[in-house]
Amino acid sequence: MNDQLIDALEWRYATKKYDSAFELDPKDKATLEQVLQLTPSSYGLQPLHYIWLEDQKLLEQTKNLAWNQQQITEAAAVLVLCTLTTLNSTYLNAHIDLTRDTRSMQEEQIQGFRAHLHTAVATKPDHEIRLWNDKQAYIALGQLLTACALLKLDATPMEGFDPNALDELLALEEKGLHSVLICTIGKRAENDRYQHLKKVRRPIKSLFTTR
Repeated sequence: MNDQLIDALEWRYATKKYDSAFELDPKDKATLEQVLQLTPSSYGLQPLHYIWLEDQKLLEQTKNLAWNQQQITEAAAVLVLCTLTTLNSTYLNAHIDLTRDTRSMQEEQIQGFRAHLHTAVATKPDHEIRLWNDKQAYIALGQLLTACALLKLDATPMEGFDPNALDELLALEEKGLHSVLICTIGKRAENDRYQHLKKVRRPIKSLFTTR
């Protein structure tokens, strides 16, 4: 498994050109959804929502908002990673109730956690919550990219788009959401020259110390 993981990460790269004839297997799509469902998040709050873009008109409009990056209209799948703009008491209580019921706990067993979340999270101003939630999206993206590599699916993470314009296009604000990242998924085109470039990374010894 160790070699399989490293080989997959060596194989992957930020694909620039996709095979537009390739279609994502529904089983792979379902697996990626499970991967994102299982992604870690602070307190397990999952302040995330994912949008599969399939409508051709929306894809073209999104491409325009992403400086015409061709991957958006060529890839087999396009996923927008969104985060909640607030974490209110209703959301926190729903999460705590789900935790209690999933683990067959009594209310008195989870009262401390409930009180802590309301003190530590509900009192934060919205701008801090939004920044905190956005960081969770990057955790999800990392897990998604690794999963794609293991499934031999190409993927391209994108920050290069106008998030406010995409929020407006997808009517996200009224849903309490904000777009943070886009990830295109599919199969690399045979003539994408970037797949043949050597991966550039600093040596391991320069990245780690032991204290």
